[in-house]
Amino acid sequence: MSGIAAEGVSRSFGAVHAVRAASFRAARGRVTGLVGPNGAGKTTLLLMLASLLAPDSGTIRIGDVDPIADPLSARRLLGWMPDALGAWPSLTARETIVTTARLYDIERDAAAARAAELLALVGLDELADAPAKVLSRGQKQKLGLARALVHDPQVLLLDEPASGLDPEARVQLRVLLRRLAAEGRTVLISSHILSELEEVIDDAVFLVAGSVVDGAPAQATARAWRIRLAGTDVGRLPADADQVAAALAMEPGTLGIDRNAVIVGFETEAAAAAGLRRIVESGLGVSEFAPAQSALEHTFLNLPRTEPRA
Repeated sequence: MSGIAAEGVSRSFGAVHAVRAASFRAARGRVTGLVGPNGAGKTTLLLMLASLLAPDSGTIRIGDVDPIADPLSARRLLGWMPDALGAWPSLTARETIVTTARLYDIERDAAAARAAELLALVGLDELADAPAKVLSRGQKQKLGLARALVHDPQVLLLDEPASGLDPEARVQLRVLLRRLAAEGRTVLISSHILSELEEVIDDAVFLVAGSVVDGAPAQATARAWRIRLAGTDVGRLPADADQVAAALAMEPGTLGIDRNAVIVGFETEAAAAAGLRRIVESGLGVSEFAPAQSALEHTFLNLPRTEPRA
């Protein structure tokens, strides 16, 4: 059963505490998002999970394996995709995968077959014989994912996997990651772009200033909703906001305006539904009523903040 467990993991670089007593779990068969702003310590934590960096304190388990004590066994379980490929520029995409497979002691014929399979999987089959140095940023990301999958790992550590991908490729990545999780793998994705994570993850680990932070308090915080009245335009928005405020028995001038919509905060989804009912019953025509933030974004923006790391 290959999942990820970290307990009290810390790592400092001089006076900078990159990761501080981080504890979390990522379950088998699920996609877990490692969420945090740039500089939160996500990559440092992933490097420790991948056995490429030793923690100053704490314990890590990849399945039943300690990646610090037994990195070879851990790396047989792990597929690691850094945020930059670091490819051999003179090798073709096919040669990159074959060479990686050979490093995992995969026989030459099997390595060639695996390369063809993976390049087709990530949509690089037409560029299989192009040197890695001519690939775009997004194409290098695809090659990095193929390389991480070469030895059929049970745990995937992906650092900003969607960086540089076009919209179609991002959709394909989401579908692939869900498939890999459905096959029973553990998938941990690091990203600071919440919209990319929202539709693919099952669980989220929030990392702020090197510390894992509980996201539960955000559930009690008012969430912003967008309300657009039928036939509205920019010039009418202040009047629309006052009409919505009147329907909700709120003071005029208290509601926000953003992108041709009125912004209202509701504590719960039930409160939002009741608010919509009151607006409609007041005779206003509603053409849009939706959260202004995704649930993940709302939770992240309302996290308690820790002290600076240095």
